[in-house]
Amino acid sequence: MSWASPERLWLLVGVAALTVGYLLRQRRHSRYAVRFTNLRLLDKVAPARPAWRRHVPAGLFIAMLALLVVGFARPTDDVRVPRERATVIVAVDVSRSMLADDVPPDRLIAAKDAAQEFVADLPQEFNVGLVAFAGNASVLVAPGGDRESVAAGIDRLDEGITSLQGTAIGEAIHSSLESIRSLDAQAVEEPPPARVVVLSDGANTSGRDPVSAAADAVAAGVPVDTISFGTADGRIGGAQPVPVDGETLRTVAEQAGGGYYEAGSSDELRAAYADIGSSVGYRLERQDVSARFIGAGLVFALLAAGASMLWFSRLP
Repeated sequence: MSWASPERLWLLVGVAALTVGYLLRQRRHSRYAVRFTNLRLLDKVAPARPAWRRHVPAGLFIAMLALLVVGFARPTDDVRVPRERATVIVAVDVSRSMLADDVPPDRLIAAKDAAQEFVADLPQEFNVGLVAFAGNASVLVAPGGDRESVAAGIDRLDEGITSLQGTAIGEAIHSSLESIRSLDAQAVEEPPPARVVVLSDGANTSGRDPVSAAADAVAAGVPVDTISFGTADGRIGGAQPVPVDGETLRTVAEQAGGGYYEAGSSDELRAAYADIGSSVGYRLERQDVSARFIGAGLVFALLAAGASMLWFSRLP
């Protein structure tokens, strides 16, 4: 944090002096009472004083002054701001292996639930698209600002929604990049800041080479995050083993400048999506944050007034 008007912080010296003056005054009153008062008589005839409560309004008032001075000095800080035209493509594996029940109720349903939360938590300014893939890939929802369409598209994700069986990670990346290029009329000459998030449970078995697709993503300046979802004990119907295999996804993420995540449960998947969501589509911008301190100062002022009126029936 830095200050646009640091010289104004010297006013804190006045706040400190006020604090010291208050403490000295309280100490003087205490000595005067002990020196000139018959303590036994005082205990009988004087009402009980509210001990610590009498200092609360003064303390809150001093804290208010300090916060207002800090706000007056115009503090600035780096603030994450959503980038204009920021675009996120969510690509979800819908191959038969996603029916494994090692992540209850099964991998695909758990993946859909987590994807819904991920999309809902993204800033409303983001464009979001949806790609489903198995033996090939299909853009279910073109990137845009209509979150209801994306949510409905995620609900429609089902095994067999694409025409071929298999796992086409390279095709998923290629389709995602194509959808980004068709975002708007500017996208070809001025590509939007974008990111692709691929979730799968296996290695590539069909379609174009994922490493080649990752190279295309690098050329387009689009990082690709990948999530390997499932466990080594995954089975379909308790019989056919479908262990998770994340090596291809790891290679893609490393080459395409994204992050690689392994998730063996719904909670781990949500954590992976949350980590991705905290970094996509933002830029750091230096902004005035004085409102934070001024707002806190006003809250302290209200508390000081409330405490004084409640306990002493007067304003500080």
